[in-house]
Amino acid sequence: MINLFEVNETNKMITQENLDVRTITLGISLLDCVTDDLEQLNENIYRKITTVASRLVETGEEIEKEYGIPIVNKRISVTPIALVGGSACRSSEDFVTIARTLDRAALEVGVNFLGGYSALVSKGMTKADEYLIRSIPEALAQTERVCSSVNVGSTKCGIDMDAVRLLGEVILETARLTREKDSLGCAKLVVFCNAPDDNPFMAGAFHGVTEADAVINVGVSGPGVVKHALTEVRGANFETLCETIKKTAFKVTRVGQLVAQEASARLGIPFGIIDLSLAPTPAIGDSVADILCEIGLEHAGAPGTTAALALLNDQVKKGGVMASSYVGGLSGAFIPVSEDQGMIDAVRAGALSLEKLEAMTCVCSVGLDMIAIPGDTKASTISGIIADEMAIGMVNQKTTAVRVIPVIGKGVGETVEFGGLLGYAPIMPVNSFSCDAFVERKGRIPAPIHSFKN
Repeated sequence: MINLFEVNETNKMITQENLDVRTITLGISLLDCVTDDLEQLNENIYRKITTVASRLVETGEEIEKEYGIPIVNKRISVTPIALVGGSACRSSEDFVTIARTLDRAALEVGVNFLGGYSALVSKGMTKADEYLIRSIPEALAQTERVCSSVNVGSTKCGIDMDAVRLLGEVILETARLTREKDSLGCAKLVVFCNAPDDNPFMAGAFHGVTEADAVINVGVSGPGVVKHALTEVRGANFETLCETIKKTAFKVTRVGQLVAQEASARLGIPFGIIDLSLAPTPAIGDSVADILCEIGLEHAGAPGTTAALALLNDQVKKGGVMASSYVGGLSGAFIPVSEDQGMIDAVRAGALSLEKLEAMTCVCSVGLDMIAIPGDTKASTISGIIADEMAIGMVNQKTTAVRVIPVIGKGVGETVEFGGLLGYAPIMPVNSFSCDAFVERKGRIPAPIHSFKN
């Protein structure tokens, strides 16, 4: 039974501690849209999305009003477009037409983002994969709501270094084509290792081929709630600290479970997973970095940061899996720089570097996220950064990702404004030593020995 105290406690989390359902994401399979006629393919995609998602936004708003739970975003993820468009697309330009169709469908149904302009190339690229990857700069420059991701590695397959090299160039070109918006296109592009099929968070969401025809995935976020709970046990031992995080994560996940079940029932679409991710926003009091400071650090990036983040991530997952039988996606603590005021403060104080962030990604849920770097950074350097992060994911059997933004025309110490949930960020320095000869090698890095468990 839920008692009055728990009701009041949840209300307080919502009104005072920034608890929200960050997104209801409707995953839609486009495999039944496939044809070798490009015009017909675009028509099929548009019709499928606008039909299946016609009531998504309306339903989310109804639940929000009835239960008083903020649902910040309503989003869509689709089957990786490299697979859907493989038969019909004969060039990168053909794939761009699909991006425009996706954007038009997203506008029609009212969602803020649509993910799945994606390719899965952890072992190699088909011609369609390469066409799509090369089309990403134009696709993101010509659309507002479309998000793109490329999975270039996995623990089972290794890392496709040809794709990594290409993506360094693609990220830089995306930055150039969107330079009038401070290279914002790069904020909609993620490079993954071990990408999950059911991630509801953008920009990396896509609807995996193992999924049902349509499914509801919900992402919950509550760093402010966890931070507030920890202030109540300030100075306590590690056991008390861990129990507090775990219990708080349980309560937050239950809120997401309620919203997911309601959305599933009202839309007549199966429930997929709850992703309990401590996803921060630029709002004061909604910061993962602030949680790390509450645990005992002067700033995120201080000695002990990686250990504190490991503890936080583990307890969040332990609490989440007790609250729902279907916890999935990424689930844990995100550490984006531009979206977290505490992270921004740590960078400005000199406590947090790109190298320290990379160390932190060994134990958190995602990777190098929303990091602004100088616009004159070489493509090969970006590829080297991607390769390092993919190696962390591959060896540790976890999801890692890179979303860096080379801001054309800006350098270290300057600030870039993205707006909204994307926030703002100081431009961070990048190691200037060359990795050209490494990146230029052809082929792939093989899977680690512990991947062979058949």
